[in-house]
Amino acid sequence: MRTTFLRLCVSLLFSAAICWAQEAPVQSAHPVSGPDHPWKSSVYCSGFYSGDKIPDDLRLVSGEESETKMTFFFGDIVYLSKGSNQGVKEGDRFSVIRPDRDPLRVPWFKYQYKLEEAMGTYFLDLGQLVVIKTQPNVSIARISFSCDYMQRADIVLPYSERPSGPFKDASQFDALAPASGKPTAMVVYGKSTAQMSGRWYTIYVNLGKSQGVNVGDYFRVFRYQGTHAEMIPLEKNYQDRLYGFGENPRNYSWNDLPREVLGEGIVLNVSQNAATVMITTSRREIFAGDYVELE
Repeated sequence: MRTTFLRLCVSLLFSAAICWAQEAPVQSAHPVSGPDHPWKSSVYCSGFYSGDKIPDDLRLVSGEESETKMTFFFGDIVYLSKGSNQGVKEGDRFSVIRPDRDPLRVPWFKYQYKLEEAMGTYFLDLGQLVVIKTQPNVSIARISFSCDYMQRADIVLPYSERPSGPFKDASQFDALAPASGKPTAMVVYGKSTAQMSGRWYTIYVNLGKSQGVNVGDYFRVFRYQGTHAEMIPLEKNYQDRLYGFGENPRNYSWNDLPREVLGEGIVLNVSQNAATVMITTSRREIFAGDYVELE
């Protein structure tokens, strides 16, 4: 009896395996090519710096289940501070943003806060809304796209398309590229005030429209050794001497040695003095305080 039961189980499993094999899709012999443009989430959730005054007269006031909900996400119903009397119509689309800053306020490199101040205010991209009903002075909207949580008093702006340029061929990346001779700046922060970033991460640099930067441009990221701009403790003159592991007869300063090319990235968003860049190639970690140049 036991043997018969085991045979039946094996037979059923074997039949199921055959059926699965017949239904399973055939894998292509050719590798699937990657995307040729940045993803929607990369473009519309990247955040940005702006030195201009952002209109803040339209706000997210509250939403359904507000007695228990502190935050709102995709699919939730929320209420806006303007209605039909202020020109809001059903079907209108909006983007939601929030000003943000590093809560720790501990600088990673010497010039970080001064550069950030020149770039403007940092805004998080939180997502998008669609108005589904209007009242005279209030609108009802549904969250149609989420990047992060939304909360009361978040700023609501009219939706606008964000164009994006095509990716470069990654195989053309030159790890020994000479200086381009074009404008140079620094990585001031990573997304969500990160101090370290890598491939597909978002970083913010202190070059923008005023310096000739456009959406779709590429930045090359590089680093000099021994610049002493870092706030973290480092061995002095580590670029050419290290106690117990060799010391050159003469000193080589940071600008005497070749730079180290770390990666490159595409510009997703640009304001007057800042650009949002997605890293598309990264040889190693990229820190706030590393340099960038237009390619």
